[in-house]
Amino acid sequence: MNDKFTQNRKWLTSTLSTLVLAGSTLVLASCDNTKQVQQNSTATQNTKLQATEANQSAKSIWPKLQFEVKQDPVIEKRVNAILGQMTLEQKIAQMIQPEIRDITVEDMRKYGFGSYLNGGGAFPNNNKHSTPQDWIALAESLYQASVDDSIDGSNIPTMWGTDAVHGHNNVIGATLFPHNIGLGAANNPALIEKIAEITAREVMVTGIDWVFAPTVAVVRDDRWGRTYEGYSEDPEIVKSYAASIVKGLQGHADGDFLSDQRVISTVKHFLGDGGTVDGDDQGDNIASEQELFDIHAQGYVGGLTAGSQSVMASFNSWHGKKNHGSKYLLNDVLKNKMGFDGFVVGDWNGHGQVKGCSNESCAQAVNAGLDIFMVPTAAWKPLYENTIAQVQSGEIALSRINDAVSRILRVKIRAGLFEKPSPAHRPFSGKTELIGSEAHRAVARQAVRESLVLLKNKNNLLPLSPKLNVLVAGDGADNIGKQSGGWTITWQGTGNNNNDFPDGSSVFDGINHQVTKAGGKAVLSVDGSFEQKPDVAIVVFGEDPYAEGHGDRENLWYQQGDKHDLALLHSLKKQGIPVVSLFVSGRPMWVNAELNASDAFAAIWLPGSEGNGVAEVLFTDIDGQTQYDFTGKLSYSWPNSAHQTVINKGDKDYQPLLPFGFGLRYGDNNVLEDNLSERVIIDESQIGTRSLFTGGKMHKPWLMWLFSENEKIQTSANTHQLGSLSYRTIDRDVQEDAIQITLSGSEKAGVRFVSKSNFREDLRSVIEHQSSLNFWINLKATPQGQIKLSTHCDIAEGFEDNCIGTVDLTKKLSTFELGSWQKVNVDLKCFADQKMQFANTVSPFELSSSGKNIFGLSDVTIEPNVGSNADISCQ
Repeated sequence: MNDKFTQNRKWLTSTLSTLVLAGSTLVLASCDNTKQVQQNSTATQNTKLQATEANQSAKSIWPKLQFEVKQDPVIEKRVNAILGQMTLEQKIAQMIQPEIRDITVEDMRKYGFGSYLNGGGAFPNNNKHSTPQDWIALAESLYQASVDDSIDGSNIPTMWGTDAVHGHNNVIGATLFPHNIGLGAANNPALIEKIAEITAREVMVTGIDWVFAPTVAVVRDDRWGRTYEGYSEDPEIVKSYAASIVKGLQGHADGDFLSDQRVISTVKHFLGDGGTVDGDDQGDNIASEQELFDIHAQGYVGGLTAGSQSVMASFNSWHGKKNHGSKYLLNDVLKNKMGFDGFVVGDWNGHGQVKGCSNESCAQAVNAGLDIFMVPTAAWKPLYENTIAQVQSGEIALSRINDAVSRILRVKIRAGLFEKPSPAHRPFSGKTELIGSEAHRAVARQAVRESLVLLKNKNNLLPLSPKLNVLVAGDGADNIGKQSGGWTITWQGTGNNNNDFPDGSSVFDGINHQVTKAGGKAVLSVDGSFEQKPDVAIVVFGEDPYAEGHGDRENLWYQQGDKHDLALLHSLKKQGIPVVSLFVSGRPMWVNAELNASDAFAAIWLPGSEGNGVAEVLFTDIDGQTQYDFTGKLSYSWPNSAHQTVINKGDKDYQPLLPFGFGLRYGDNNVLEDNLSERVIIDESQIGTRSLFTGGKMHKPWLMWLFSENEKIQTSANTHQLGSLSYRTIDRDVQEDAIQITLSGSEKAGVRFVSKSNFREDLRSVIEHQSSLNFWINLKATPQGQIKLSTHCDIAEGFEDNCIGTVDLTKKLSTFELGSWQKVNVDLKCFADQKMQFANTVSPFELSSSGKNIFGLSDVTIEPNVGSNADISCQ
């Protein structure tokens, strides 16, 4: 809010100055025509001077970095020699990065892709339980195809990129470290470098060359679903960590830089992804250019100076322009002003979001400075063909292609890919004993211990004696998947169980080990029930796993509208049992009620596969001596209310519940009593009417999908035919402000509004505000069969039957006059009373039928405070 005010004030000052200057020109003109000419000339000179000063100011914002890795004339000569022998087709293939689910070995042999990736949840043979040998076999076969000159003729080795963001997290059995938010709380750059080195080693066991890390986002709004991927709200911590993790992955410039024991790193996402308005994933960052550098670019200063060879472009926009298409940011700032000589890779079809582009065609991104298209799905082939055609037509200059390919070759040569053995024959390849080794897990346990932040410790309840009778409760107690969070085997971190983490340990495993070896007793009871009253209860609870935009929230209120964890804490307290709360989360959250109900409370973030590290801090040894103290400090400020979502060190009127850097140690005076305010201050911005589809346009984050039985397609076209469904735009009040759906009745079909990329939206507030779902409909014929209105969550994962609410509209619609627009209001409580969970909304609106029907549809909204008076009410 302060940033916006400052920007508005600057704009107003600038505008008033311009008006004053123009006004003086007009006054002078009325007095003396000669003076007018002089004044206009002076104004022009002033304008030019201001423009020059502004340009010089912009240049001064972005320093020329002093890279630890210098350009080598021998390498440059080799780059030019290889480039000079390449065809245009070979060059474009170096710029195409497909995904393992969408290419074959024969595709690699034919086209010679410069690189490829496995996205989150993608595995060799499409098998989650693929062995390290399966990963190596795929790496070897694709590598050999890339250097087979029988068709391609380029002999340029391909390289495999992967998201190893908290260890080699796609591979079962790998060591999983705490997510970045926990590592930020540890504030130990040397430890971070060791973690990165271990990650590189385990990645190389599977034959992979390149890691998409580190993420150096500086998060400003904790509602963002990627908050836990940021180390801190403090740019200095991010800068320091970026350098450490790059050195851990790639080696030191004056040491074993990109040796056969290191991988290529990627500093991401350029630029400003942590600063979007309202914490909207892939949203718009409106920071000033100075703030963009001071806050959001410091991780690049650290990581690029240390020698990172690649940068990933960000999905977000800066002042409305998508970064994948921003020549100013990718070329002028990153490459020219900062001097980066590695390559820029796109994010998952991010080029398709650039204005005027699609996943299959985007000359704008190449011209802006993108060097490698990350293009999963079958879109890679038309993108390859279209890019070649765009160079041939002159839309993309050949010099730009040569620059991109030179950068790719430079990195491959620096990484020794032309000389290194093939993936199956590299030093660490196949050494499966390294994956999840005890030595690696010991470092992960250290990271867990140092990441924990003690927020409350009334009467010095902690540390606990291991000789006690301990009840361990909560759904996070014995759940390694939950404690590991997103980006854990699967993209969202869902669908895993403890068997998917061989040799890993849950929090309960660690507690049980500490207690039983000392002669105490540990009882696991998720619901908190017991036969023998315990001496103490440890309750492990918190956020369920999510990744990226699936984790975006409206506010920071933990378990808004469904406080079952709080009920568990209250139940234990009422029985006179001291309660220790261990809070699993990917961000600070408003948990005042849970803090009040706890005698001790620790933020354990997302500790990863080594939950036993938590217990090592909680308990003394058998002799009552502290084993490990709490040393973690908040790297994110802790909110004072559910709606205090933008709160960062250095802000004006900075009033968090707990400040940046807070963290108790054993013996410290407790600062939080049991009287924190649990009053919810309603954010008025959340209770206005929400527009989903009005004026013929969809409103963010919703997209329109048509479906017919098992076929579905996103559309924004004027007409479309899909199975038994025909779609077209029509006029209601103005041109094309409505749509018409015609159903043949041969199968179930209809229209569905879905959040972008099936991200789950938290819409609990619409239920709390007694809202109704409204839309206008124009029946062209008497309804046949049933016409149903539905809301969904988790459509992407195929759980419609377990997470859906449906209302039959047939009876209501049969009373409507044909050919006339009429409004339908449905109480959203009708859906909430069924299985629909509005905390995880993927689709708030679906209109479908298996009958033969034709109807117009317009203006779909959610309106607060009218649900009980809706036409269709379930009170």
